[in-house]
Amino acid sequence: MEHYYSENPSSELKIKTVTLKLKNNRIYHFQTPSGVFSFGEIDKATRILIEHAVIWGNRLLDLGCGYGVIGIVLKGEYPDLEVFMSDINSRAIEFAKINAKNNNVDVTIKHGAFYEPWKDEKFDMVMMNPPMAAGKKVVLRLIDESFKHLNENGSLQVVAYHNKGGSYVKRAMLETFKNVEDIYKEGGIRIYKSIKV
Repeated sequence: MEHYYSENPSSELKIKTVTLKLKNNRIYHFQTPSGVFSFGEIDKATRILIEHAVIWGNRLLDLGCGYGVIGIVLKGEYPDLEVFMSDINSRAIEFAKINAKNNNVDVTIKHGAFYEPWKDEKFDMVMMNPPMAAGKKVVLRLIDESFKHLNENGSLQVVAYHNKGGSYVKRAMLETFKNVEDIYKEGGIRIYKSIKV
């Protein structure tokens, strides 16, 4: 069984183009490939994170970027941000690069699992819509390792369905950072934010 968090998808490639229109009427276009999370549509939780993210500092990591929605849109909306993106899925990385070019944004995109592409890097913000289907162990590692990759006062912002694993994400963030808050709620989806203090 192949999953969107497979490193090298071997399924037949299908592509659907989707459009994201923000509340400020700005429009972004994405080529979405099969074998990558949220094929053929912009995931609702991802959209919520984009619209309600708290921007602080100037270095943002979109971890598990998929075909690039979070990093690309936030770079487009906040041009002074330095945006970094990574994913374990090689097809996701290929299309994140295509989508960055098509939306005229300059971002740094690398292939790799967890924080491997960013061994010595630190960020002001790490944002993710975590791969819940990859299992609890994977998601908890993503949260735990984020701490050492954040600058002082930097934030981890995670979007999840609270009743579909989000509650354990929130607990893990509290354990790791000693603080966590819900910065937005909508229809069972929450954005959790922890700050490195």
